Amino acid sequence: MTNRGTKPLIAVFSGATSTLQNTPSLITSNKARLKYGLPHLTNKDGGPPRFDSLRPQRLAAPVTVYVEQFSAHPLEEDAAELYGPPDGYLDAAGVFHREQTSPQDTPVYEVVLLPEDGLYPLPYMARQADGQPWDALGVSADAPPELTRQSFYPDASRIIEEIDRFGLSGKGLNNALSSRADFHCFRAAPPAGYKRGLAAERRTDVGEGDIPAEVLGVDFFPYGAFRVDPPKATVARVVNAVQRVLDTGRYTGAIWLEGSPNLEETLYILNLFLDTALPICGNSSQRPHLSLANDGDRNIVEATDYVLSTVWADEQGRDTVGVVAVLDQQAFTAREIQKGDARPGGYVATGGHGGVVASLGSSAEDVALTFRPVKLHTYKSAVNLRRLPASVMGVRAEQGRPVLSAVQTKDHQGWLLEGAVPEIRIVKHARYLAQDRASDPESEVEVLARIERNLQDAPLAGFVGEGRMGGGMSHSLDAALELAVYHGMPVVKVGRGNAEGFVPHDLEGPFIAGSNLTANKARWLLMAGLLKYGSFPPAADPRHPTADEVEATRQLIAEYQAVFDTH
Repeated sequence: MTNRGTKPLIAVFSGATSTLQNTPSLITSNKARLKYGLPHLTNKDGGPPRFDSLRPQRLAAPVTVYVEQFSAHPLEEDAAELYGPPDGYLDAAGVFHREQTSPQDTPVYEVVLLPEDGLYPLPYMARQADGQPWDALGVSADAPPELTRQSFYPDASRIIEEIDRFGLSGKGLNNALSSRADFHCFRAAPPAGYKRGLAAERRTDVGEGDIPAEVLGVDFFPYGAFRVDPPKATVARVVNAVQRVLDTGRYTGAIWLEGSPNLEETLYILNLFLDTALPICGNSSQRPHLSLANDGDRNIVEATDYVLSTVWADEQGRDTVGVVAVLDQQAFTAREIQKGDARPGGYVATGGHGGVVASLGSSAEDVALTFRPVKLHTYKSAVNLRRLPASVMGVRAEQGRPVLSAVQTKDHQGWLLEGAVPEIRIVKHARYLAQDRASDPESEVEVLARIERNLQDAPLAGFVGEGRMGGGMSHSLDAALELAVYHGMPVVKVGRGNAEGFVPHDLEGPFIAGSNLTANKARWLLMAGLLKYGSFPPAADPRHPTADEVEATRQLIAEYQAVFDTH
């Protein structure tokens, strides 16, 4: 079901550390410094800057301005005969006249700017509370959080407004977004927050009620000097928030905004857990909004193009592609997208078997689909939110031994519980590491310590082993990971780095073959598997499992393997 209004309605979700919602620091302009007798901004050579920087701001009252004729382009005057007359003239004293009073008068257009017109680029006039200029994001370059402003926008509404206001198409027109769709903005795990709270009537996102005072690292997640990465419990918050919105039936599709290094993981999470037939696009940016050659604004426009194109749809209007990342005029499948370099165009498709699912041009009509993935996603996913049980069996330590114990994973309404998100750690193999040729796990102290910690704190837990091509690892590391398996913790094997081959099913040891997934993507699919099937049955003596215990583990590995082969 789509929006019944005159335009499609798209949901836009703000995720953590989103450079696309970040902006350069607000620096006090030289106009303000001159007005208040403050030290001027200078170039690196000590000289004055050529221009003041301008920032989008709102007028508080109407103002009349006079714009010099033929000043919009160096060659306007070259075609002067094609133009109508100006509105009037300014004389040498700056007085406006409807008619020319002397040859030295300047022809001008008279424009009345109104507050309701929207944002205008203007000098930034604000100062600090003590009258000093803003020279950095904080009151000083090394100011603590309480004396530092936020550079990120709290939701995407201001970004959308500024793209519409200032972004020009090749035909010289703006309103690239609002001319084609309406947008509702949501703060799923945003990069900025209201530290003092916010009254309901001042909210710019789609939410109800007052926003209470928000806490850095709990309610919002920026980067920079005060970076706090979201904990794994945030996964449940994100999945539940997006699912609730898309369940309303109001939206044509959704856009997810996040920091470029981590976008690939969240999109794969949404691809696995969401039960929706709507298209979902992820966007990031290598450069902050408003900065020189910012790429993020265009990515949002092209995500809108992708949603409106319907190239993703089957005959029933259901998405056949799954979650995609729309970046630099390409659409990547969520399973394959990876950031390869910190530059625009620095994204790659992993796995060696496709990944760039569409190319994008200048409009929705120019979107071209290259293939339809066979891997299961969203409403087809075997591990989506609606197909997960309300509880599974986990493993805890009792009297020094691992035992099965029920773990509630969803509340009575079917939403994922934050405390149920599994604990998965990545273990990497490397050459020339000490190992016991007798396959003794005792040298792998990191794995052994994590097993013990999981038994105390994480009833749903497992490991991803990143080995050689094909998943092979050292004897001692394999032995330690096998010990984890018989403590009830499943282990997935993947190849090193961006592996183009598939890990074979006939692995030595009780391990799951991770296909051609990267270690980070395999981590999330293993989390989903734990929420679907629960922990492995632990052996009474994990160092010496019985034949029946080995067979019980083998049977559950087969169920996990089916998921890894199809997702």
